[in-house]
Amino acid sequence: MTGARAMVLAAGRGERMRPLTDTTPKPLLDVRGKPLMQWPLEALVAGGFSSVVVNTAWLGEQIEARFGAGGDLGGVDRGMPLRIAYSHEGRDFGGALETAGGIVRALPMLADVFWVAAGDVYAPDFVFSEAAVTRFVSSGRLAHLWLVPNPSHNAKGDFGLSADGLALNDAPERLTFSTIALYRAAFFAPPHCDIPPGNPQGTKAALAPLLRRAIEKAQVSAERYLGAWADVGTPERLAALNAGR
Repeated sequence: MTGARAMVLAAGRGERMRPLTDTTPKPLLDVRGKPLMQWPLEALVAGGFSSVVVNTAWLGEQIEARFGAGGDLGGVDRGMPLRIAYSHEGRDFGGALETAGGIVRALPMLADVFWVAAGDVYAPDFVFSEAAVTRFVSSGRLAHLWLVPNPSHNAKGDFGLSADGLALNDAPERLTFSTIALYRAAFFAPPHCDIPPGNPQGTKAALAPLLRRAIEKAQVSAERYLGAWADVGTPERLAALNAGR
């Protein structure tokens, strides 16, 4: 599959979720009756984005065994079949390549403009829309982020938001990056990123430094997202979410 319009990140080890993640990859942990990463997959398909790349590392074979090449997501009819291609970082390099490294690894399978969402974040109300893509393309920016109110475990936030919709590195009020974003492939290419497309050497690279450099050049826009959102980072947060809290 080439030209996928979305990527779901599913390569993390989930250290803080241990012992649950000792035998189950974090994106497959059950959240309100379905695997955690199925929530963004269903939302992408509902928005018309049915071609998705999923990266894997820790226990990645379980993820591919669960979702295969896509299909109907276990009987959930979303109007079109999901088509999944995999970027197996663990198989190819022995472990996860971090967020930016993983996206660059998958870049040859992605379209010029694509969504990225984490497979371990719960955001059931988020709408992946063509209208958002159109606005982003028209803006000429390199990335567009959705920011959420700061949870207790990230009280200082990540980025500010200007009145005209630009992400800020320094601001009196900072919000938390939801992990949901739109990117241009050019964001992960020179001169912005020095890892070759496809990341043939398996270079590990974090996303935040790339974002901060692009923010300094006013190349990253952002907006608030006020729907339900949870970073399912610990067993306690998972239990609270499944208990409806």
